[in-house]
Amino acid sequence: MTRASLDKHPHEVAAMFDRTARRYDLVNDIISMGQVRLWRKATAAAVDAGPGELVLDLGAGTGTSTDTFTALGARAIASDFSLGMLRTGVRRRGGSGVHGGGVRGVSFIAGDALRLPFADEVFDAVTISTALRNVHDTGQALREMYRVAKPGARLVILEFSHPTPSSFDLVYSQYLMKLLPKVAKVFGSNDDSYEYLAESIRAWPDQAALAKIIQEAGWERVAWRNLSLGIVALHRAYKPV
Repeated sequence: MTRASLDKHPHEVAAMFDRTARRYDLVNDIISMGQVRLWRKATAAAVDAGPGELVLDLGAGTGTSTDTFTALGARAIASDFSLGMLRTGVRRRGGSGVHGGGVRGVSFIAGDALRLPFADEVFDAVTISTALRNVHDTGQALREMYRVAKPGARLVILEFSHPTPSSFDLVYSQYLMKLLPKVAKVFGSNDDSYEYLAESIRAWPDQAALAKIIQEAGWERVAWRNLSLGIVALHRAYKPV
């Protein structure tokens, strides 16, 4: 692709993030002005993984977010369809293969959110951070998460959303569409992927609309809270017992 599009062809999106992998975490920290670290902490608190539990972190990229789920003794699987992201995460931990890792309770497994390579009802919690937008079929991905979750399991979704103050929304839109790709390019990242990021955020459902999609996939007790004035929203739900 010469310009990022919203068609979400899986191979093209994966290749785009493969090219971004090396500097992905650094650029995210810069363009979010450090807010991404607070978002990770809030997500980890919502997942609330304890000793003996198994967490599936989808769209995990390099596994930076996955590390936050193992602090209290849980095990976690970092899964992504970008092999470049996963390989970067494994190398940083001293591993050598995509299915390697296993460091500090984190293992790396390549997987498609629409056809997860896991058995039914195996995870105590399933989470996905700023990656659900990249999936071709949101409803199917949520049903797959439901399938692999144990009865009573938690679902936690951190995703870019719509700022609640209308005056701020206008300023934020200008930043997304005009400045964000340029900032990413300055720091040596693939600007196509950040054009895609900006476009996909603006096209994404708002907080209430996403909650409805989650509920339609079978999850119950769906709720959300805004972070950073609604730039991102943290949705939480449960699989019925």
